[in-house]
Amino acid sequence: MMALVKRHLALYFGNKSGVFFSLLGALIAFVLYLVFLKHNMLASWSQLAAPQKLLDPWLIGGTLAVTAVTTTANGLNQMIVDRESGILADLALTDMSFIGIQFSYLVSAVIIGTLMQLVMFVAMVGYFNLTDQFVLSLAAIVPVTGIMLLSSIVWTTFNVLILSFVTNLDSLGKIGTILGTSAGFFAGVYLPIGAVPVAAQNLMKITPFPYNAAIYRQVLMADQLKTTFKQVPQLRHQFEQTLGIGIQLQHLTSWQANTLILAGFSVVFGALTLVFAKSSRRKAINKV
Repeated sequence: MMALVKRHLALYFGNKSGVFFSLLGALIAFVLYLVFLKHNMLASWSQLAAPQKLLDPWLIGGTLAVTAVTTTANGLNQMIVDRESGILADLALTDMSFIGIQFSYLVSAVIIGTLMQLVMFVAMVGYFNLTDQFVLSLAAIVPVTGIMLLSSIVWTTFNVLILSFVTNLDSLGKIGTILGTSAGFFAGVYLPIGAVPVAAQNLMKITPFPYNAAIYRQVLMADQLKTTFKQVPQLRHQFEQTLGIGIQLQHLTSWQANTLILAGFSVVFGALTLVFAKSSRRKAINKV
């Protein structure tokens, strides 16, 4: 199986344009914030001291969630290429189990998603350090790395489930476009979750997107939240609810709750993938 994982990784990173386009959704969200949204959001929270030191990590958290979605999906493209070309059918006739073959795609996508999130993370922290003197606490680096891995697992299981029904590259392209354009909205990057209608908020809450962005933000913003709201603690709950730093269910979710919710989504997606595994195997074998 490890040979297949190495193959998938080599094919992904060997396609430089594919790597770029897998980051395009995250890059668009980042640029849109800098060009159109940052000024308005700074004005909205001008009563706070140095609001950019809160909003910069807020954007980083949302953009990392988008990165996890799009890069894991792109990392699974090879599964569809192999299915359409008949390579997956040939592999299914070898001694390796079909579940094992599928697992090789999953493992490579998790690795890709984690590495690409790390790349975006370093780039964004470096940019905001130069422009806004944003400094990330060293204590946050380890949990952020863990969240990257969790995010990659969640979105890989989601994308494997969705792509189980895809048999050609044309459909793959359409799904990729939908994921790339919707991820920024559902993660609350284009608009904070508190700024959209209640119906839209409820729709967002039944997906992993806002919880993924929230857990990143809770870790990245923890120290600055304490400092900023020390003098105005009454504003903190409103700020966190509006910007999706916690997700309002019965109360604002903690990072522990968000972790459990994301893990639950991953288990559900994985279980559904196993349910549809026979159908997916049949599609692959029919290519012979």
